[in-house]
Amino acid sequence: MNGALDVTDQADLRELNTLAVAARARHLIRITGVDELIAALAWAEGRELDTLILGGGSNLVFAGDFDGVVLHMQIRGRYWEKVNGDDAVLVLGAGENWHEAVLYAARSGYRGIENLALIPGTAGAAPVQNIGAYGVELGDSLVSVTALDRNTQSVVTLTASECQFGYRDSLFKRHPRRYIILEVRLKLSRSQPLKLDYRDLRDYLGDTDASSLTPLEVAEAVMAVRHRKLPDPAVLPNAGSFFKNPVITQAAFDRLQERFPDVVFYPVGQGVKLAAAWLIDQAGWKGFRNTRVGIHNRQALVLINHSGGSGAEVLALADQVRRSVLETFGVELEMEPGVVGAR
Repeated sequence: MNGALDVTDQADLRELNTLAVAARARHLIRITGVDELIAALAWAEGRELDTLILGGGSNLVFAGDFDGVVLHMQIRGRYWEKVNGDDAVLVLGAGENWHEAVLYAARSGYRGIENLALIPGTAGAAPVQNIGAYGVELGDSLVSVTALDRNTQSVVTLTASECQFGYRDSLFKRHPRRYIILEVRLKLSRSQPLKLDYRDLRDYLGDTDASSLTPLEVAEAVMAVRHRKLPDPAVLPNAGSFFKNPVITQAAFDRLQERFPDVVFYPVGQGVKLAAAWLIDQAGWKGFRNTRVGIHNRQALVLINHSGGSGAEVLALADQVRRSVLETFGVELEMEPGVVGAR
């Protein structure tokens, strides 16, 4: 302990990142409220130390130790507000487990986020990446985010439009040093249509009458589909999807399709979104393993740490994959996880 703050020196971060790579922080402070957060920021600033906001550790790679203060967000809280007929707003503290929150909403009969079941991490991290799966993104349901604005040291509320959501993108991702998310609000409904158009989900449900499904049954179907293809980080350490699905122009896609008629794609706006997993698979990487890290044999987007590899080894493999896809298809892959520490 250090005064009113819960400070751990030389904190072991292996259990706090889903890739389970070995790393340490000079200091770690557990944050359970906004006053504690402000005090921790002042504590770090007084010692001229950098800070890192850490939730579930599911979307980052520690390339080395962090020579600063990790602020481990553990702000809890989960409740309903603005319950009006079929509609209600679910409020989640930043430290709430995302998957558990999805199941809580689904069991309560509310629709909107059931397709986002089994995504690892915390509620506070969800808007940063604008998490998405099976045809749904967080931004589809988000009403507002409450955050600490580090520029003004004030608590602000940002609407969904102010969050500037894009594909795996947001205001928070583009300005990582400014806002620290404290709470999220999601507008859900008991009557809005379920989104079942995503191919894998549709194939799993088969001839099931969509009108008979509950949001919990859809969440369970999503979980079953994910279990078929994605490893459990608790069993096989990983950071989920490691690369974004690249979006290219229609002209570039036409040239690519001439060379690779079977390329998997999805039309989006003025361009075409390619399936990064297909590109990686076709480049020969699916199922690859070296001594300590590799790529999952059922999902080419997932890099795995099967034998105690380092973050540097994971990133080296990612670079190999990116170069290979670029050489084969002329398409640049972008990593989803953030990188902490020296590369």
